[in-house]
Amino acid sequence: MTDFLTPDWIAVDWGTTNLRAWAMQGATVLDRASSDQGMGGLSRDGFEPALASLISKWTAAGPVPVVACGMVGSRQGWVEAPYRSVPCTPMDSNLTPAPVSCGLDVRIISGLSQQAPADVMRGEETQIAGFLQLNPGWDGVLCMPGTHTKWVHLSAGEVVSFQTFMTGELFALLSNASVLRHTVSGEGWDNQAFEKAVSDTLARPEKLAGMLFGLRAGQLLADTAPEQSRAALSGLLVGAELAASRPYWLGQNLAILGTGTQANAYRNALTPQGVSCLMVDTERATLAGLTAAYRLLREAP
Repeated sequence: MTDFLTPDWIAVDWGTTNLRAWAMQGATVLDRASSDQGMGGLSRDGFEPALASLISKWTAAGPVPVVACGMVGSRQGWVEAPYRSVPCTPMDSNLTPAPVSCGLDVRIISGLSQQAPADVMRGEETQIAGFLQLNPGWDGVLCMPGTHTKWVHLSAGEVVSFQTFMTGELFALLSNASVLRHTVSGEGWDNQAFEKAVSDTLARPEKLAGMLFGLRAGQLLADTAPEQSRAALSGLLVGAELAASRPYWLGQNLAILGTGTQANAYRNALTPQGVSCLMVDTERATLAGLTAAYRLLREAP
């Protein structure tokens, strides 16, 4: 790793739990750094020193423009970057400056909002912009798996509508703070159990609550293996999500943001429904989106 760099600009993805930064030369990554100084653990006056410390080796020769996305622009973040209402492009050149005292020039990308049904996103808009940079002219639906999975309808370079599902958070809560914690412990996985559970709730989502307790009963009466129950819990929740989001994926051109375990689980859930998916690397999309924002900022009058 190089000790001293003078990048053109610095890209930052600042989430609830982590802070990631890249030293950039145009669209090329020169270096990268990360820390656990996420938004959730910082007071408002803690953001500037957390960032300054992380990027100090890149700013030794003087201030460098910083473009940031994510929860850093939330109401609890460094400064609130106002939401933009859909339908709209995923980003524009109106980036919100962060209050600084040490000479940094930090601009934060706005999130997106939807009035009916009420919904918001922050950070994903940058990944959407990056996805469109990597796939120009693409129309269809982008699935963005995560703690709060988003389904986003894209057309003519705009976000038309979107919907958020708390599937990942529900899985974590049920796994760690419900009676099912005794049934799904461990890290194992049974893909056959996952696919069956997806099929069950996709067909009868109204039975979800009963199917969930069935996992506990199955372990007590039939000694179901934890990896089977764990995969089935995930499958039941994903299946219910797919039932609710059917208008987004049925008959649509579909891409999934991510190439890891969670993204592949969504692909495995959708494949039996005859849906083929384009898989997109998350970091690549994030950096493409941050680069697009930097270019918009430079071109702004």
